[in-house]
Amino acid sequence: MDRPACPCGTGAAYDDCCGPLLANREQASTPEQLMRSRYTAFVRGDADHLFRTWHPRTRPDDLRPDPSTRWTGLRVVRAEGDTVEFVASWEGGEMHEVSRFEQRAGRWFYVDGDVS
Repeated sequence: MDRPACPCGTGAAYDDCCGPLLANREQASTPEQLMRSRYTAFVRGDADHLFRTWHPRTRPDDLRPDPSTRWTGLRVVRAEGDTVEFVASWEGGEMHEVSRFEQRAGRWFYVDGDVS
């Protein structure tokens, strides 16, 4: 039986990739892994994961993903230190962002990003 691939684009099965992070059974070990899990949360409409992984200092009040957006792909351009550059695509467009992450008490959090 085939297991569904993770939306984040690694090629791994969801249950072996972002699934444990979204279920809050594991924590991301790198900023790239966290960014990929956040993309997957947008795909799946998982506002709880977005809330848990967004730095409290910069987190907006409303984190509900737009249910009308159909995400179609993620490409990581580079991941260095606490920065991840990526392109996320949806039907009708794409977003290029350089995201910044911060580690607090051993956990990675999304801080903010520059969108171009």
